[in-house]
Amino acid sequence: MRVTVVGAGSWGTAFAVLARDRGHDVTLACRDPEQARAIDLTGRNPRYARDADLGGIAAAPLDRAPLAGADLLVAAVPSRVFGEVVRSLPGGSPLLSLTKGLDPATGARLSTLVQGRPVAVLSGPNIAEEVAAGLPTAAAIASDDEELALRLQEALNSTTFRVYVNPDLIGVELCAAAKNVIALAAGGVDGLGLGDNAKAALIARGLAEMARLGEACGARAETYAGLAGMGDLSVTCWSKRGRNRRAGELIARGASPGAAAAEIGTVVEGLTTAPVLRDLSRRLGIELPITEGVCRVLEGVELHDLVASLMRRAPTEE
Repeated sequence: MRVTVVGAGSWGTAFAVLARDRGHDVTLACRDPEQARAIDLTGRNPRYARDADLGGIAAAPLDRAPLAGADLLVAAVPSRVFGEVVRSLPGGSPLLSLTKGLDPATGARLSTLVQGRPVAVLSGPNIAEEVAAGLPTAAAIASDDEELALRLQEALNSTTFRVYVNPDLIGVELCAAAKNVIALAAGGVDGLGLGDNAKAALIARGLAEMARLGEACGARAETYAGLAGMGDLSVTCWSKRGRNRRAGELIARGASPGAAAAEIGTVVEGLTTAPVLRDLSRRLGIELPITEGVCRVLEGVELHDLVASLMRRAPTEE
């Protein structure tokens, strides 16, 4: 396949390596021409996933990348610009979304912003640096177009990247967005030194919170026990490389959200998604106490006070 990956951040770069290793003809489309030039000259991304060998992967500025002629377009861009980017893409080739979030302006799932072409989403426990290094993992691909999902499964599945097809597009997308918010809270637990019991309890209740929202939106319960749910949530909350976990840890230690994102040096989707997810839950009448708490901390409430208020909630059935 001729694959053009739009977005040369960590995950876009890692996915380009993955697709190249499966024998596809891959171009990495960069918004910055200097970044594209550096990749072509050195075979390395100067900004993200710097250890990844990009030999055999072409790089081009976005306005000169092979978009209309690609067999597959892959979007690996921040949620805040996803709609703008996908609307600008020419042709009608299928699009695979790697972005984990919701549209900040409307709260819509990102796949619903894709018009005039088939769309699929990929999600799972996929820390970019590990994927780029060829370490084994698995992922789920979801689409309303079953034929497209099966075609992408065949194109991407390998002995190091096992791909499952999940028919629950709603659930896979909502898992991908919500797990980043729970990871911010998990990082807060780390930053306050509250221990592994507290963190495990938070993750378990976070998964229940995610599933409650998913059920209200029409998602399948089993999705939350799978790769896009528990799998991605686990790695995002525990991995030292997890950007959202790290941001929560820095905020718990006194950094502002902006300063935490600046120190990490790349997009922290949970910071964008948290208020969007909170507003969606309120419109649906769904209670998301952890998400509400994360938003309160981002708005300036002390994390210690939030922990105390969550622990004082009236006990109930699990």
